[in-house]
Amino acid sequence: MTKLTKPTPEEAEKRKKFIFDSMSPRRQKHIIKKVGYDKWDPFQDPKDPIEIRRDPTKRTTQMLVREFLQSRSHEEYSNTYASGVLDICLGLVNDDDRYRGMYEFSLWYKELLIKEGASK
Repeated sequence: MTKLTKPTPEEAEKRKKFIFDSMSPRRQKHIIKKVGYDKWDPFQDPKDPIEIRRDPTKRTTQMLVREFLQSRSHEEYSNTYASGVLDICLGLVNDDDRYRGMYEFSLWYKELLIKEGASK
C-alpha cells in the first residue's frame, strides 16, 4: 500500500479553492453560511467504520448465515426462512434478550419432542 504524502499548505489551499469553485452556488452558500470558508475542511479523514460484531467463534452474522444456509439443501428453504435465520442470527450475536429467549425455547422444545417421541 502506498503512503500518501501530505500536501503543502499552498497546495492544500489551491485544492480547497478548486473544490469550492467546482461546487454549485447553492452548496457554496451553504458552506459559507454554516461553517465558513476558512474553517471548512474538504480533506477531513474518514470516520472509522462501525465495529464489526462477531460471535464467540469470531464469525460475523453474514458468515454464520451463509454457513448455515449452505448446510441446507436449497430446496429446503425459502426467502422467508433465510430472512428468519438472519433475524435470529443478528439478535443472538447482538445478545438481544428476545432472540436469546427464542433460542432457549427452541432448544427446550427440541428436547421435549425427543423425550415425547414426537421428533421429526
